Amino acid sequence: MEGRLDRIESKLALAEDAIDELNMAVFRQQQLIDRLQKQILELHRQISSGAPGERRDLREEIPPHY
Repeated sequence: MEGRLDRIESKLALAEDAIDELNMAVFRQQQLIDRLQKQILELHRQISSGAPGERRDLREEIPPHY
């Protein structure tokens, strides 16, 4: 009976460790998502800040090596 209890406690400890690792992974992913959303909003703001109806010459945006 005691061996069975030891196995259960061991499995519980491993499960708790796995849950902690998964929680940290989710936390880091959420931080990355938050940063990417801020970058997207900033890019959208930069694109939208041009004068309405302003035409852009895409050739000016092509890198010089093309």
